[in-house]
Amino acid sequence: MKFLFDLFPVILFFITLKVAEKTAGASLILGEIFTSIGFATTVKASLVPIMLATIAVIIGSIVQIIWAKLHYKKVDNTLWLSALLVIVMGGMTLYFQNDAFIKWKPTLLYWTFAVVLIGTSLFAKKNLIKNMMGKEISMPDSIWNKLNLAWALFFSALGVLNLYVAFNYSIDTWASFKLFGTMGLMFLFIIGQSFAINKYISENEK
Repeated sequence: MKFLFDLFPVILFFITLKVAEKTAGASLILGEIFTSIGFATTVKASLVPIMLATIAVIIGSIVQIIWAKLHYKKVDNTLWLSALLVIVMGGMTLYFQNDAFIKWKPTLLYWTFAVVLIGTSLFAKKNLIKNMMGKEISMPDSIWNKLNLAWALFFSALGVLNLYVAFNYSIDTWASFKLFGTMGLMFLFIIGQSFAINKYISENEK
């Protein structure tokens, strides 16, 4: 359930994009939305689906924050950061009618994660991965440091890959990659990481 909650804005973006592409009156709907907020402008037909999807993901991110605050009594820093990037980059997408801004959002999020992991390790002498997993797994600091670096490199690579797909393939392909491709890569990375940790723990126990 928590997994679906975290993916809610991305899923909403994907569904809205797909529905808008097949809806004949999508341009009229977008025009009414813009008119209701005092933003009178004409949008290119090719940009209408992603503009509506951008509006949906902004609303979804705000709803996600409110729900987390009411239900969990706390909002994770990751959710705050993601929502902030969605609102800023999504707002620029709508204002400038340029989908490049919203395409950059996932990369900025991933690269921020990578910088925080490395920066915290170098300057604060704290291992965030160990802080999150240390209660369940006991390993030497050298292994935790490698794990921390692996996550930082993974997020860095994911950010680069997002840009490659976003600017070399269609919006449909990018949207599918953002939801399914990223999730699949994350799953494979976690599986590989689990095997590496289990192997080390088994050797240590022997």
